[in-house]
Amino acid sequence: MKLGVAHKLFLVILTASGLAVVSSALIMQWSLNRGFIKFINAMEETGISRLAVSIEKSYGTEQSWEFLRRDPARWSQLVAASLPEAPPPLPEERMPDRQRPEHVSDSTPRPMPPHLALHFDQRLFLLDANRKALVDHGAVPLDNAVTPLLYQGKTVGYLGLLPRTNTLDTPQRRFLREQKSAFALVAAAVVLLSSILSFLLARRLVRPLNVLAHATHQLAAGSFTARVPVTSHDELGQLACDFNSLALALEKSELARRQWVADISHELRTPLTILRGEIEALQDGIRQPTHETINSLHDEVQRLGRLVDDLYQLSLSDVGALTYRKTELDLTKLLAEIIALYRLEFLSKDILLDALLPENVSVVVFGDRERLHQLFSNLLDNALKYTDAGGRLTVTLQRTDNSAVVDFKDSAPHVPPSELGRLFERLYRVESSRNRSTGGAGLGLAICRNIVEAHGGNITAEASPLGGLWIRTEIPVRGS
Repeated sequence: MKLGVAHKLFLVILTASGLAVVSSALIMQWSLNRGFIKFINAMEETGISRLAVSIEKSYGTEQSWEFLRRDPARWSQLVAASLPEAPPPLPEERMPDRQRPEHVSDSTPRPMPPHLALHFDQRLFLLDANRKALVDHGAVPLDNAVTPLLYQGKTVGYLGLLPRTNTLDTPQRRFLREQKSAFALVAAAVVLLSSILSFLLARRLVRPLNVLAHATHQLAAGSFTARVPVTSHDELGQLACDFNSLALALEKSELARRQWVADISHELRTPLTILRGEIEALQDGIRQPTHETINSLHDEVQRLGRLVDDLYQLSLSDVGALTYRKTELDLTKLLAEIIALYRLEFLSKDILLDALLPENVSVVVFGDRERLHQLFSNLLDNALKYTDAGGRLTVTLQRTDNSAVVDFKDSAPHVPPSELGRLFERLYRVESSRNRSTGGAGLGLAICRNIVEAHGGNITAEASPLGGLWIRTEIPVRGS
């Protein structure tokens, strides 16, 4: 039989409760036995003290032990007068008024029961000053404790009590049995109550786990909309929160995957459709294989090749397969070289390119020259494609305490503030201004983000004070 979590938890709690109850009962019984024996011994010690005082008085009157030899009954009278007193009777043990003597009341202490008194009397012994037996009921152990009897400061005898041969008498055993029975009933009641509480507690603790297990099955089956209610602030509540966060992340990932597939299909469909149309036109004789037609086909093939290359680069950077050969390099010189390569292209599009780089100052970073070249080239390509003719691009480099900060600020068209946070998503473009006609596939900034993060830096997008887009890149400097 397979036990569930609720049954296991119930058994664990019940076992712990049962062990606690059994341990408590055993300890209480041991304490009761020990305490009861101490109580009996204390009563007998009281009787010994009383008897010693009585014997000393009798000896003082007679000046010898002859009175005990002449009258053995005198010893019984002294013992009876000094017997320990029993506690008042219980209500059910009280005699009816017509049977009770006039001088006896419920509050009057009673002498010890005859069976206890008999055992007490039979275990007493009396020795004279020379430790010769005057009264005894058997051999007296040499190491038995005795009470000296004094007269005028001199020891005239010894009074002692033989150890018990039976630990307890029948009434005392009956009393202990009754107490143990009461303890057993209390223990059974506690175990029964513990079992009920354990069952309820186990069900209460396992209920959210059952809900979580059901939601997990839904999640494993592909239903990423599964959520569990958060009903507490303990570890189970935290687990429910983490599950909901995981389900939300998987749901977003699935949506992103579907969007990614749809966008890739759309991006590939456009150049392929154009190529197919051009080729079918050539096959049908609608168009002639002129120089312009060949150039159009070549442009579409190049666009398709750039898209495939970008996808390949992005996939490599995502899985960490891009190789990085990092060395110490001067970021000022690298930016100057890259900007010099793009000046003619910006000039041909009538875009003013300003480079504000520190003079005679080296900004050394630890990075891969080829990947950083790809990063800044992508940013310059992005500005070149999407900045209107007659606009402006400003590139600045400055060093802070820990980072090298490179800013790319271009002029119109601008990017709506609500779209700035999505510019680094794959295949994302602001359709109103940065559309497919420019030839971009929306992968350049995603690749830039991966390169910057591989260098331990950060890249952000803001609104440019020139009216366009402001891309800020921060890369840790060497020795920071």
